[in-house]
Amino acid sequence: MGDAIVHRTNARSGLFGNPSDQYHGRCITFSLANFYAEVTLTPGPEPGIRIQPHPVHDSTEWGSMDELLSRTSTQGLYGGVRLLTAACKRFAEYCRDHGVRLEPPASRKGMGFTLSYETTVPRQTGMAGSSAIIYSTIKCLLDWYGLGPEDLPYAARPGLILSVEAGELGINAGLQDRVIQVYGGLVHLDFDAAHMKAHGGAGRYTRLDPALLPPLHIMYSENPSESGKVHSGVKARWMAGDPEVRALMTRVAQCGDEGLRLLTARGQAADGAEADRGEKRVHLEGDAREADGVSTQDRALADLMTANFRLRHALFGDEVLGARNLRMVELAKSAGAGVNFTGSGGATVVFCPRGRQQAEELRAAAEAEGFVLVEAVIGPETAPL
Repeated sequence: MGDAIVHRTNARSGLFGNPSDQYHGRCITFSLANFYAEVTLTPGPEPGIRIQPHPVHDSTEWGSMDELLSRTSTQGLYGGVRLLTAACKRFAEYCRDHGVRLEPPASRKGMGFTLSYETTVPRQTGMAGSSAIIYSTIKCLLDWYGLGPEDLPYAARPGLILSVEAGELGINAGLQDRVIQVYGGLVHLDFDAAHMKAHGGAGRYTRLDPALLPPLHIMYSENPSESGKVHSGVKARWMAGDPEVRALMTRVAQCGDEGLRLLTARGQAADGAEADRGEKRVHLEGDAREADGVSTQDRALADLMTANFRLRHALFGDEVLGARNLRMVELAKSAGAGVNFTGSGGATVVFCPRGRQQAEELRAAAEAEGFVLVEAVIGPETAPL
């Protein structure tokens, strides 16, 4: 029957500029290798396509009403079957509309397949778990039909993934997640409206060296609220030209620009320190240290993360962001760390500028309140930009 086809897609975290990706802004985001979704395409002797429900995420049987309540409260009401089904539908439509024939190689003639999935992305934490399942499905289908970048260019893939979620399933989403999951690594994203109109809906993307990043952590809730409702009402106000929303979103986008400047300066300072290692040197302004030993550049990065969060808070307010999400932010701030949402809520990206001891103190405080703190692992580059 042939070997199974397996594809994995990492989660992702926004760093600066969230949530301006839906509002023609600029963001910096990275692939997060700590968590991933994996889809397996298993060939079978009978023709046809089967989608296998996940035993946990797509369960329709529970031992009691208490178990049903507990599972649906933490796992959500919707599993992955709808994601795989919608991904297949939109993939087939794309191929039909672009003259791509969906015929498997001769060695697979008359065969069908089953799609199944696994995911380690914590549910409802705004780390792009849904799009990770969708893109893994699309990659499996490409391999099954013997197709490649000439049939579905990398530049077209973020838009296709987004069409599955926003167009097919009505999930509130932007391009940021899908771009980084296609290209991997660390990327600055510019969603300038004129550029996107001239380039078929694609933004301007610039790959950055992950070495520019300081050590980062991810904090997330073990009992999150629903991810996605965080955009409630703001999009409509933006479309109506609300001056307050427009002004705040412009400032959010500027966080993406300022983050790029700070990361670039941090890299240049690191290069200078390497070149001058072992020599007596004059400290430049960018190398200045505060009383706690934190460089002015690292303090500026931490402050910018928190400033970005404050702008999001001003846009959406306490009720939409949710008490648990706000508590995560307060824990990080009280420890002296920089903090921002990874995405639409349920998880935060944290920078502890004073180093490991500060992170360990924050970890203890987080765990005492039912949160998890892990070191962020940056995912590899997965496609050429």
